[in-house]
Amino acid sequence: MQKHHRHEIAMAGALSLAAGFVDAVGFIHLGGYFVSFMSGNSTRAGAALAEGNPLGFMLAMGLVGAFTAGVITASILRRLVPSRKRMWVLLYVTAALGLAVVLFDLDVAVWLAPPVIALAMGAENVIFERDGEVSIGLTYMTGTLVKMGQQMAAALTGGNRLGWVRYLFLWLSLTLGSIVGGFTYFAINLNALWVSVGIFVLVVAFNSRSWMPETN
Repeated sequence: MQKHHRHEIAMAGALSLAAGFVDAVGFIHLGGYFVSFMSGNSTRAGAALAEGNPLGFMLAMGLVGAFTAGVITASILRRLVPSRKRMWVLLYVTAALGLAVVLFDLDVAVWLAPPVIALAMGAENVIFERDGEVSIGLTYMTGTLVKMGQQMAAALTGGNRLGWVRYLFLWLSLTLGSIVGGFTYFAINLNALWVSVGIFVLVVAFNSRSWMPETN
């Protein structure tokens, strides 16, 4: 993350905000299951199985599978397109998330919408990739907090005094998104997801104007 320039960090913050927004909406709507936090769903799957709740287990594992499918398909897409890889993944995520909202709005195959959202969130994590590895995780913050703590330790022992700031910014972005997403869901229900679609559309628009050069 330290090797990314400021414009990329700003983009990562916007996308993490959108991810937090979406995850809060999904968490409330699904009664405690996540559409972007797969560690939580893995734990929920184990707990559901222990409680004798096969439907909860299937829901959690289905979301994990959809998220993983999003990572796989977005990674393949990056390998197939010759240039502007980030833009294509952004469009893919936006289209998938938009499809999920439309399914909700039209009341058609509503059961399919949550896994489609999870697929979009998995694909989002492939937007920042260097040498085949994710360089900025956008929907999960455990690793970000660990790195922030390491950078804080370095600052306290004579290292880079501001190396931790970018990690804090990313965590705050996702946290703020989840707060706004929760309140927005209670105000307008699943129509709240249109807000997150709007965020992705704005990021696509900025990226298409070369607001952010492709560096990975």
